[in-house]
Amino acid sequence: MQDLLVSIIMPMHNSETFVGEAIESVLAQTYRQWELIVVDDDSTDNSLLTAKKYETIDPRISVMSNDRHLGMPSAPRNFGIRHANGRYIAFLDSDDCWLPTKLERQLSLFNDSKVAIVFSNYEKIDESGKRNNRIVRAPMLVNYRDMLHSNYIGNLTGMYDRNRVGTEYMPDIPHEDYAFWLLILKKGYMAKNTGSVEALYRTRSKSVSSFKLLILPWQWNIYRKQEHLPFLKSIYYYACYAVRGWEKSKI
Repeated sequence: MQDLLVSIIMPMHNSETFVGEAIESVLAQTYRQWELIVVDDDSTDNSLLTAKKYETIDPRISVMSNDRHLGMPSAPRNFGIRHANGRYIAFLDSDDCWLPTKLERQLSLFNDSKVAIVFSNYEKIDESGKRNNRIVRAPMLVNYRDMLHSNYIGNLTGMYDRNRVGTEYMPDIPHEDYAFWLLILKKGYMAKNTGSVEALYRTRSKSVSSFKLLILPWQWNIYRKQEHLPFLKSIYYYACYAVRGWEKSKI
């Protein structure tokens, strides 16, 4: 494991329209010590071809592929984590983008030994990439109990320190990113926000996250089956999560 290296995990499935922009946003980072692991989940378009072009021009980029569609987003992300060489693990989906200072600003927050996760605010963009100042903001510090109220860590902004918590993998369940951050925070660490916008989240009408009602049963399952919360506490946190989710959907 290399102490100064950030391993960026990018799952990809049929993203030929956007993956080039996502990779370019990594290439534009002011912090240069990173590796990008693109994991193609059996794309049927030209996504793999596009990603491999970048692999040939920058040795920090590795493109790996599955010979069958794994389906759950956790599978390609965990595949990437298993091949990561860096101390720090970050995630970026193949249709989203980072702003150039994302890694540089976040890494400085790990100076606090109580912090195992760093993250940022992010801006929603439409499918064409247009920005309209639709910013999703989160608290500056988040602990496990805070996180039960809402998923404050946008997965495209999150990064964790393997030296502090060990190598963690995403659970193979729906809403895996939220469950993943809970697993780390439950160890007693904090998540710290840069307070700045460092990523662009592309809203697409056909994405799973656009179907908010679909996510709610998954949330209940996390409270009851992963976190083993009592019934009444689960109802309380479930209601908090639903309200916060509705507020974010209106941004």
